[in-house]
Amino acid sequence: MSDKERITISLDEWYEDYALEVELADEEIFLSIVETLTRIGVSTRDNKLYQSCHILHKRGKYYIVHFKELFALDGRPVDITDDDIKRRNTIASLIEEWGMIDIIDHDYVEDNKLPVSAIKIIKYSEKPEYELIAKYQIGSKRK
Repeated sequence: MSDKERITISLDEWYEDYALEVELADEEIFLSIVETLTRIGVSTRDNKLYQSCHILHKRGKYYIVHFKELFALDGRPVDITDDDIKRRNTIASLIEEWGMIDIIDHDYVEDNKLPVSAIKIIKYSEKPEYELIAKYQIGSKRK
């Protein structure tokens, strides 16, 4: 992938070439991961936080995905940069450090991350101070 590349990904190609597969620490933690990911992303000065990643459950497996990957899987052309993938990897690494998941291809992730300072993490107690915005809604119908 070049620094900035417009791509559309087929589902099979995504599984083979792009997917960041993870295992859950336990089956009960899925909703906690969903909620935690709503508080990690890119923030603005006016206390808006744009969620970067989601957890996807497909074909009996779990994946941490950048929202642009989800748009591409829907067949929409998107510009996915290396930094988008590195941001996803950084977020997945944090979720792993917090004991929520295990990353399957740990070596790839360790070699392809951004500094943690490149993302914003909001404490649960700070949620009321921010407008949390998801650019993609898993499970909603595309218009």
